Amino acid sequence: MLLVRSAIFVLLHIITAVIFCFISIFVWPFPFKIRYTVMTRWARLNLWLLAKICRIEYQVTGRENIPDGPCVILCKHQSSWETLALQSVFPPQVWVLKRELLWLPFFGWGLACLNPIAIDRRAGKKALQQVIDQGKQRLDSGKCVVVFPEGTRVPVGQIGRFGIGGAKLATETGYPAVPVAHDAGKVWPRHGFIKYPGVISLVVGSPISTEGNSASEVNRLVQDWMFEQMTKLEGAPPQIKDKNQQNA
Repeated sequence: MLLVRSAIFVLLHIITAVIFCFISIFVWPFPFKIRYTVMTRWARLNLWLLAKICRIEYQVTGRENIPDGPCVILCKHQSSWETLALQSVFPPQVWVLKRELLWLPFFGWGLACLNPIAIDRRAGKKALQQVIDQGKQRLDSGKCVVVFPEGTRVPVGQIGRFGIGGAKLATETGYPAVPVAHDAGKVWPRHGFIKYPGVISLVVGSPISTEGNSASEVNRLVQDWMFEQMTKLEGAPPQIKDKNQQNA
């Protein structure tokens, strides 16, 4: 039954993605607010499909910690679920992502419509400066910026070493960094086809002020908080993985 439910969801996930990517062509000329409102209906629809078909629900702790204005969201990356949920939990946002995602048929059109910060991760300092320059533009225009500091999805029970980009964006622009932890990998595993029934816990931490803090200090504060929260969510301290192990 799990296989059947998962197959039905994946099929609808793909079909709705294609439909919304065609819709993106028609809403492209409109302002970002309209494009975002239309395109994020896909994420909300798929969260609903997950609940109805796969019996995957979620609960949010710490909504009161979400700032009234723009912020840099530093989120745990464990599944594909959080890419949907963040659009439902937080105000309008753009993502820092690898530019190769924009080259994907259909799906890339929808991503491009939402004005992401698409970087070449091999570009090093140039990519970091792009995150800062374009991130400041997005923040100043009233949008949140989502960064997955681990850089890639990391399996349950593990935590990746954080890249400096998100923390650097926060300290360079003065906007607060908001850490987000969750345990979505237990029901929607990394690279996993089967979706397991359950309730995902998503925790929004208190905003971390960048005033007087270096990017390294902000990164350390977020990583320490993330380690503590993942220990609570998963019942055991996560194993720290280095970059080579993450990309294996």
